[in-house]
Amino acid sequence: MKARASEEARPRLVVLAGPTAVGKTAVAVELCHRLGAEVVGADSVQVYRGLDIGSAKPTPAEMALAPHHLVDVAEPDEAMSAARWADLAEAAIAEIDARGRRVLVAGGTGLYIKALIFGLAPAPAVDRDLRAGLQKDWDRLGGAALHARLADLDPASAARLHPADRQRIIRALEVCLQTGRPFSESQRSHGFARPRYPHLFLGLERPRAELNARIDQRCRDMWRGGLIKEVRGLLAQGLSPEAPALASLGYRQALAFIRGEMDEATALAEMVSRTKAYAKRQFTWFRAVPGINWFSPTAIDDPAGLAARAGEFWSLKDMAS
Repeated sequence: MKARASEEARPRLVVLAGPTAVGKTAVAVELCHRLGAEVVGADSVQVYRGLDIGSAKPTPAEMALAPHHLVDVAEPDEAMSAARWADLAEAAIAEIDARGRRVLVAGGTGLYIKALIFGLAPAPAVDRDLRAGLQKDWDRLGGAALHARLADLDPASAARLHPADRQRIIRALEVCLQTGRPFSESQRSHGFARPRYPHLFLGLERPRAELNARIDQRCRDMWRGGLIKEVRGLLAQGLSPEAPALASLGYRQALAFIRGEMDEATALAEMVSRTKAYAKRQFTWFRAVPGINWFSPTAIDDPAGLAARAGEFWSLKDMAS
């Protein structure tokens, strides 16, 4: 990652986080509209061009009210790492701040947010020969075999990665094999380092039953709203079924249905169940973030209190200017 200026010279960031389907986009748009801010999106699927329906990208109307950055910044066959995303985010933040606008980082990809605010655990540089060998093993043996190999070397990393997540499984194996230590161990030891930006961390939460109902409805709306057509279109344009973007939740189930590996009911049910499990992992991850301020459905549905809290935080910089 690139060198950074002193913390005192950096913009004050409001970070809005929480599990999928909790209502982050609507709140982010409202806060930006009220407070003169722009969104830097921290979503590992919305970064990809062409993945619109399954990633719940902001609508044109929402974009008009609150400009969004780091949406549609990568092709679906590109790998997007947390370090690369953080570099793009820093550039966007500097550009927004230079125009006198405030910055709201909003999303549910915890590792992206951590990379930006706290930095990442040190990891060895890519060994191209090792990576090429692991990629060949993936093509020859399949993802399940490499996922099982990772489970032997690093059970914690394997537990959080889907067997189809080629990019992250291969990277975790690389680190394990190069260092002789589980990748998850180095991540834990890094923890939450000294912040690189002054920030206010706002978390959104809903009761589990309510969130699960929202996830169920959202997945069904995506499925009926053109997710299958979207994936068919990407494949027709020449996108490989092995592209990193298509390993994302929803897209891999749609792909399995298109390829005849699941019937429609099974694919949709898996999309719903895996999204619920992912939301649970997100919530657990964000619960470990120091200093996060949690807000309930009442505040989410009427974000005046959230806006007041963010405005108070941003006004500290304005008074010091």
